[in-house]
Amino acid sequence: SKSHAGLDAAYVDPVVQACADMSVSNTGALIVIRMDGGLQEVIDSGVTVDAVISTSLIKNLFFKNSPLHDGAVVIDNNRIVAAKCVLPSTKSEVPLSFGMRHRAALGLSAVSDAVVVIVSEETGNISVAHNGKILSLIHI
Repeated sequence: SKSHAGLDAAYVDPVVQACADMSVSNTGALIVIRMDGGLQEVIDSGVTVDAVISTSLIKNLFFKNSPLHDGAVVIDNNRIVAAKCVLPSTKSEVPLSFGMRHRAALGLSAVSDAVVVIVSEETGNISVAHNGKILSLIHI
C-alpha cells in the first residue's frame, strides 16, 4: 500500500500553532509538506527525524540555538521525517523583501507539488509557497 502523502486534518492544528508561536517570537522556520510527488532528494539532504508531529517539537527544531534550526523540516505521512534539509533556491527574480527561506520555498514549490510554509525571522510573517507562487499571511 502506497504511503499516504502529506498531512491529515488532525495534524494541521499543531503545525499551525507552532507557526503562530514562532511568528510571535520572530523565529524563522521552513516547513515542507509532501503531497503526491517524491521529495527523497530533499529528505536525504537533511537529518532523519521520524517523529510524531507536535507543536513543541517543531518549535524545538527551529529554536535559534538548535543544531537543526537551519534549513527545512519535511513532513510526510503525518510524521516529521527530516530536519536541516536543503531546498533548491529559486532562479527567478523575487522581491528584495524575500530572504533565503522564501527563495528556497519558491524554488522547491516550482519543481514539486509540496506545500512549503515559511515563517520570516525578520517580520514574523507567515507565508505559504505552492506551485511556484507565494501567498503571504500577515500575522495570523
